[in-house]
Amino acid sequence: MPETTVEIIDLCHGTLMESPTASWDNPSHPRLNGHASPWADAVCAGLDYKSFILRCGSPQAPRGSLPLALVSGPIFGKFLVSLPYVNTGGVEAQTPEVATALVDTACNLADELNVRYLELRHEVPVDHPKLNHERTDKFHMRLELPDTDAELDKTFKSKLRSQIKKCGTYNHTTSWGGLELLPDFYRVFATNMRDLGTPVFSKKLFKSIVNSFNGEAEFCVIHNKGTAVAAALLVHSHGTTEVPSASSLRTWNRTGPNMWMYRQLLERAIAKKSHTFDFGRSTMSSSTYKFKKQWGATAHPAVWQYYVREGNVEQMRPESQTNQRLIKIWQKLPLCMTNVMGPPIVRGIP
Repeated sequence: MPETTVEIIDLCHGTLMESPTASWDNPSHPRLNGHASPWADAVCAGLDYKSFILRCGSPQAPRGSLPLALVSGPIFGKFLVSLPYVNTGGVEAQTPEVATALVDTACNLADELNVRYLELRHEVPVDHPKLNHERTDKFHMRLELPDTDAELDKTFKSKLRSQIKKCGTYNHTTSWGGLELLPDFYRVFATNMRDLGTPVFSKKLFKSIVNSFNGEAEFCVIHNKGTAVAAALLVHSHGTTEVPSASSLRTWNRTGPNMWMYRQLLERAIAKKSHTFDFGRSTMSSSTYKFKKQWGATAHPAVWQYYVREGNVEQMRPESQTNQRLIKIWQKLPLCMTNVMGPPIVRGIP
């Protein structure tokens, strides 16, 4: 049987590292493959992470890939994640042998970098002895789209159509665009993150995503009386439209800007010829789960697997008692303060 080979490409510095069992004769392979590009570029540039792509194969054997980012900060320590911010990463492999080789190399890299744990954001679990912890509490909410918006509208229940119609009476306006809408998007996003008690990502990340996707990423901003009241980032790629970030202002909740915005997002996805709309992850029966389900989205399991070397994965979750106390403190801070303090903190959270 041909030897399974592994190469580790440092995406931020353009260097090639080889695992002890690697045997590529020619290291001049494409810098990114379809699995990692352009998310690896966006994460690396936008969050200043050291990022890698593990590529596996030989001239005779199937290949696979695994994008990784080194998440590091002064508060929480170091983590190796596939991929931060992105809902699904992890191993992509044509055979179990290739998957095993990729995880072997990722675990070795985790040891070498001395991280607390390796986090692989899978949907289909990989059987590997070193993956010693698993999370299955989240579900991807996805909607299969028809060919036309009129067909989609017919699938909505009467209650949903009535809610959308009511939102339309508040004279919301919709804007689509690129980086010129980043300030409005970020103002809404940062305010909502503060209200949730969550440190906000920097503007640099969203700028990097728009630039990396080269026309396939855009902002949607809902205005009312000249104020941005809801906003979302959309990425249209390979027949799927996903919404990695979306927010609305609580002070405008009675006018339903979030409901109105998602109706525009779905219409936009169909106009972009997408066959699937990805609402992102939610916990079963949560308010966000119910919101997404009312549009017709169905739940798909998320299986996050870990190679834990130090500490406890649960310590990093918002539900922990320590983090709940911090969330309550954060919610009371001025927005100008959270906008400055948030980005350096959140880039160190896996």
